[in-house]
Amino acid sequence: MVDRLSPFEIMEKLISFPTVSRDTNIPLIDWVEEYLASHDIKSHRYIDPEQPKHGLFAHAGPDVEGAIVLSGHTDVVPIDGQPWESDPFSVVERDGKYYGRGTCDMKGFDALAIWALVEAHYGDVKRPLQIALSFDEEIGCAGAPPLIAAMQGVVPKGTAVIVGEPSSMQAVTGHKGGSGFNTHVVGFEVHSSLLHTGVNAIMAAAKLIEWANEQNTANMAAKPTDLAAMFEPPFTTAHVGMISGGTAHNITAKDCHFAMDFRVVPGEDKEQWEIAYLQKVREVEEQMQAVVPDTRIDITPRFDVPALEPEKDGEAETLVRQITGDNSSHKVSYGTEAGHFQTAGYSAVVCGPGDIAQAHQPNEYIEVSQFNAGHDFMRKLIERLSV
Repeated sequence: MVDRLSPFEIMEKLISFPTVSRDTNIPLIDWVEEYLASHDIKSHRYIDPEQPKHGLFAHAGPDVEGAIVLSGHTDVVPIDGQPWESDPFSVVERDGKYYGRGTCDMKGFDALAIWALVEAHYGDVKRPLQIALSFDEEIGCAGAPPLIAAMQGVVPKGTAVIVGEPSSMQAVTGHKGGSGFNTHVVGFEVHSSLLHTGVNAIMAAAKLIEWANEQNTANMAAKPTDLAAMFEPPFTTAHVGMISGGTAHNITAKDCHFAMDFRVVPGEDKEQWEIAYLQKVREVEEQMQAVVPDTRIDITPRFDVPALEPEKDGEAETLVRQITGDNSSHKVSYGTEAGHFQTAGYSAVVCGPGDIAQAHQPNEYIEVSQFNAGHDFMRKLIERLSV
């Protein structure tokens, strides 16, 4: 009989694949497919047509609709410049913690999901279980929408999705939506002593960044809605985290690049923030072109993550609360793939082992107790699917 690996053994294998978002994840997907096939579980892939990355989904149990879907991503953030004390792509246990890139975010959950799928296959489950493993979550949840679309009609439609982002095994029922726009300001170079005859791309970009500051100030001062008040902070935010441009201190900058990102509270229209930003962009562009007509501002969408709206009597939330006993209200300001699943018609909740504070950090870890709590959750989930 083929060995049934433990969750820890599966996590060790997944961590060994350096699936940084800028690189391929295909070797990891190959291994998962082969492992599931060794237990007679058929996998299906979504193959990205533009880059060497694959998503994977699989189904165990009766061939009927109504599956519980365990959703995770396979990519991790880079380790560049981080002072790791051990090999980031090997699991090291010390002081009651498992260290390694992705142990917390979120290959620990992926390992538990794969383990649970195999157990469901061998168990007498009456309700099916599915897994959905994506890519490019760390760069804007870009891999989730095509993966979800690829699942439709290939495996029976699931109804409830548990997205296993680290939440300390608490039921997170709402998160902000997000969108981002790469912004390229194209100015006109002249000597800075004649700056009135040129267009400084950096100084034009500063007007857009100051607009973001003004929006944040206004949003912070406004009274939040009841729904927005559940979040920290209780308002939509606009943010610029990186900027580059210019060639010399005495030359008006020809180019300036930055990204404008929004984290939008549920209940607000994310598209209205995009429209407002584009209106400001056009206003600044007109000012530039009044000086030099050939100048411009190019906008390229960078990511688009729908909010997770709290559901009334949501199936996914109810299931997680029944298993964990957690009846508190939890909302977060970061985005996850749960919003994409909810948009596609699934009931969705976020619940996974580990603390989000450890995500992306040097010496990333998941506490052994949290990993074990995730294992216990999966055992109880399979028991429920067997009733």
